[in-house]
Amino acid sequence: MRALLLALLATPAPACDLALAFAVDVSGSVSREEYRLQMDGLAAALRDAVISDALVRGKARLMLVQWTGSTRQAVTIPWAEAADFAALDAFADRVAADERRWRNYSTAIGEALSFTLGQFDPVRDCKRRLIDLSGDGISNEGAEPQAAHGALRAAGVVVNALAIEASEPDLTGYFFEHVIVGEGAFVETAPTFEAYPAKIRKKLLREITRQTAWNESEYYQQVYPIPTK
Repeated sequence: MRALLLALLATPAPACDLALAFAVDVSGSVSREEYRLQMDGLAAALRDAVISDALVRGKARLMLVQWTGSTRQAVTIPWAEAADFAALDAFADRVAADERRWRNYSTAIGEALSFTLGQFDPVRDCKRRLIDLSGDGISNEGAEPQAAHGALRAAGVVVNALAIEASEPDLTGYFFEHVIVGEGAFVETAPTFEAYPAKIRKKLLREITRQTAWNESEYYQQVYPIPTK
């Protein structure tokens, strides 16, 4: 019994499967109500049963960055581990309550990517490292997004994007060509800010659950089961 106990104590804690940084657009084109749709939608997605289960089982670490113009990026919620459901709920609560830092500035996507990449040192041990960037416009200030791609590839950080096409109908194509980078990188499209909550939920299902036994079709089958005869 003593030998078994010592072996259990010596067993390393489960490794972090995913470090996920949310980079949220707070530029001048985003209204107060649209900002609220983003934060409430993200908080709700983090509380989704399948998403929360995958994050907790993967010991994921989460962070939130607000970004706008070339000199305006900030970590508003630092890295936190989804050690259990209570910890993840606490992070979601912080997202929902996060106060907006800026209101009337430009869109500097390249600067946002470089800034967010610089925050990954504390989570180097995570198996996957991912930036989840959402935005409603093309980069119009500072370095171009592609300028950060070399450093992102070298660090093994993947960038996925959620294009909110409320005022930029071709934004998905722009994000695909200029913003996303890394193996399996993709763009999700929200035609309006009102569609953001459903789209960020779908995006997180694709990002987070791909390493587990779950997938999106299984999720919907669980939530909306097909009646048996």
